[in-house]
Amino acid sequence: MAMTVNDTAGVSIRRGRVDDAAAVAVLSDQLGYLTPEIDVKERLAEIERVPTQAVFVSCLGGEVVGWVDVAVVLHLQSRRFALIGGLVVKEGLRGMGIGKRLCQEAETWAREQGVDAVRVTSRSTRADAHRFYLRDGYREVKTSRVFEKQL
Repeated sequence: MAMTVNDTAGVSIRRGRVDDAAAVAVLSDQLGYLTPEIDVKERLAEIERVPTQAVFVSCLGGEVVGWVDVAVVLHLQSRRFALIGGLVVKEGLRGMGIGKRLCQEAETWAREQGVDAVRVTSRSTRADAHRFYLRDGYREVKTSRVFEKQL
């Protein structure tokens, strides 16, 4: 049976595990981040040991079809908040409510951590993602540029 928009009855959400690495790597590539499976496996193992960070995966028929990672961020100049570091749903399944369910799971986790705000950053060229977050109740609060220095 084909899924229709907002039909996520067959989708389950659970914590990501090291054995999800292959599927997570494929989905990361769809997000635009080519990441070797071994790197994903190492990162998932590390995140499992960090109480202020979590990965959730969405499964359909036993297949991982989406993931979200979220972490509590603490800075001197602002209140604690949760940051969605990445969110992706498998191509062909987008627009069906899976991403919304993943965000809800991240938001629930954030509340459990005592955080009252969730932020997400999104590349300026990702107009579809921007519309998704705005529809999901997020509001644009700042425009930034990212700088990085390799060590």
